[in-house]
Amino acid sequence: MLIATNGRGHAVKRPSKPAVGTMLGNLQRGNEFLILERQDEEREGDWYIQVWLRDNNTYRLEYRDGGPAEQYQTLTVSQEKVLRALLGWMLDKPDWREGFMWNSISQMFAASSGEEGDSSLLGAQAARGPFRGRLHPVEAMRCGVDIRGLPAKW
Repeated sequence: MLIATNGRGHAVKRPSKPAVGTMLGNLQRGNEFLILERQDEEREGDWYIQVWLRDNNTYRLEYRDGGPAEQYQTLTVSQEKVLRALLGWMLDKPDWREGFMWNSISQMFAASSGEEGDSSLLGAQAARGPFRGRLHPVEAMRCGVDIRGLPAKW
């Protein structure tokens, strides 16, 4: 099942393309992020794409394909490109990543000891699933932390 969640904690199960477009268009201060997450009991790992509207009106787009070793990010000023990526990901289109320069952020979750996660509190908590600490969602996303499941109000 696909779930879309915004920065205010509003979640939509099985969102339509217009619903995702509206949620993206409504990003603003106090509602800076949108997460699309695939929840499938038959599929192990974390599968999501998330976008954060930054203070300088650029978008940080991240996705995870299964686990911390497959997490990537990019930046853009184009809301249209972000929407195309979100909808392409949502519809499993093979070319949804095109038009961006993706950077791996897996090292933020890699452990020096060889275990999953890193030695930092943020990395360790992120590697075990949705971060539930006391960090604001926007700050968490700046650190490359999986922000799914965070409380809407801080």
